[in-house]
Amino acid sequence: MANHSVWMTMRSMSSDRSVLKKRLGKGLVRRILGYARPYKAIVIALLITLVFAAVLTVAQPLLFRRIIDKGVSVGDSSVVTKTAILIAILALLDAVLGLVGRWFSARIGEGLIFDLRTQVFDHVQRQSIAFFTRAQTGALISRLNSDVIGAQQAFTSTLSGVIGNLISLIIVLVTMFILSWQVTLTSLVLVPLFLIPARWMGRKLQQLTRDQMKLNADMSNQMSERFNVAGALLVKLFGRPEEEADNFSGKAVRVRDIGIKMAMANRWFFSALTLVAALATAVAYGLGGNLVINGVLTLGTLLALVGLLAQLYGPLTALSNVRIDIMTALVSFDRVFEVLDLTPAVQDPIHPSKLPETSLSLKFDEVSFTYPTAREVSLASLESVARKEEHFENEPVLSGVSFDVPAGTLAAIVGPSGAGKSTISALVTRLYDVSSGAISIGDVDIRNVKQLDLHANLGVVTQDAHLFHDTIGANLRYARPKATDDEIYEALEAAQIIDLVRSLPNGLNTVVGDRGHRLSGGEKQRLALARVLLKSPKLLILDEATAHLDSESEAAVQRALDSALVGRTSLVIAHRLSTIRNADQILVIADGAVAERGSHEDLLKLQGIYSDLYNTQFATSE
Repeated sequence: MANHSVWMTMRSMSSDRSVLKKRLGKGLVRRILGYARPYKAIVIALLITLVFAAVLTVAQPLLFRRIIDKGVSVGDSSVVTKTAILIAILALLDAVLGLVGRWFSARIGEGLIFDLRTQVFDHVQRQSIAFFTRAQTGALISRLNSDVIGAQQAFTSTLSGVIGNLISLIIVLVTMFILSWQVTLTSLVLVPLFLIPARWMGRKLQQLTRDQMKLNADMSNQMSERFNVAGALLVKLFGRPEEEADNFSGKAVRVRDIGIKMAMANRWFFSALTLVAALATAVAYGLGGNLVINGVLTLGTLLALVGLLAQLYGPLTALSNVRIDIMTALVSFDRVFEVLDLTPAVQDPIHPSKLPETSLSLKFDEVSFTYPTAREVSLASLESVARKEEHFENEPVLSGVSFDVPAGTLAAIVGPSGAGKSTISALVTRLYDVSSGAISIGDVDIRNVKQLDLHANLGVVTQDAHLFHDTIGANLRYARPKATDDEIYEALEAAQIIDLVRSLPNGLNTVVGDRGHRLSGGEKQRLALARVLLKSPKLLILDEATAHLDSESEAAVQRALDSALVGRTSLVIAHRLSTIRNADQILVIADGAVAERGSHEDLLKLQGIYSDLYNTQFATSE
């Protein structure tokens, strides 16, 4: 089992590298650099700052040399004083350059985070509903947080670090060779002893970091699914909190163990660096001391060399692992671009048409539909649990559905569970596009209308209406942001829930809780009805909208709907007799097709599917 796990991990790493190489061939680096263009001036200013900082790094040891050789050795106190003041000034300037450079770096980094986050958020919102039914919330959040920050580091710590360390390394080496090529070459002999373990340790830390990020994403997924009200309720009702805790604890233990390994790896790395630097310093003192005794070097030059040597191994450390740092940043960029490159399954037309200003009719013309597969709408990396479905083909849900709903009329849809009723609702609102055929609203194919314009004319109330964790007023104004309190109260009164809202201590400012769970099912549903009535759409879709209401509430809401539906094209999906009995036409959907159509009385006379539904579902209630 352990060998299988190791093999799978290695296979995954190999796959990641091959995918990354493929995308690099497509211009990933050019695409990354494109994000730096808005910050071109700041990048140039940062580079200038890094050059000055590197020069100051070399200047201080050389000034110490001057103090020793020109001041202390010859007893010239004025040189000592002036040089010491100059060293203090340079130290102050170095601190200022550090602050300026950090501001430039932060400005680039935070600006990049803003650009990427807003682009990813906006792009994800434009995905079809099929994408959200598959992607794991925690994985998406990880792309917006961890991966965006990882990408940001490419322009902050990685970019500034590589350039700054490279400049420092060149200036330090040139200066050391000028002061003493013998001591410099001897000191560099120990560099391979440092670089080899540094590269190995860098790879080790990179893999540990990958594992840690994956486990953190898994824990984030578990928390996001279990910490919402519905998830917590499921865990409590099925009595599995201990198993959930053990599952989470297992992941947390692995994160802990990885953290310990990373801490020890860093400590070994630091110890090796300290040891090699100490050995190099000993060599410099040994050889340089003899050169001083023999008059080849001055004491100040030796001390300057030792000081410069201390400045040499820091840049060498960073540059030895620069490939790993760059690859890690590229992986983060690639994961972000992986989301940005997802093409929404439902897109706006290039040349959109406008819907009529009058009442809207609805027409289905030989509509067939098959739900898209995983590979068509999502990413395997965003739904690890469902990867095995990636190559599955789905069966057709609707086949050749045709019907007309004239403007201002009410059409009801009934049928057995799983017949495709809610799919029809989803197609009208263009949450999905039809596989074949066409849907027209106001004699305009909805695929030729902008989604925002389409949705502006539609109002939908679903069986499980969603409310944000906000106030009643904010939830209602989501449908119409500029609505006044009087208009909101009118909608509440029409939805038969105004008495409840007025009875609450905070009225419209009452917070409904996560997904509205502080309200009963009937109260939440009536607020959803009030929200759609406030929007006042031309075409209203009720998808089991009264399913959660008791008889009294349903009767009240039905009276409100009877008034609200007058003169408005309506499509009602329901099992309740009270919702569909007075419909202008009733469509019976079975096996993805229209099996029967007609009025309530006509369908009862047919003694078919509708009659059976009536006898089994409605006769008792009547």
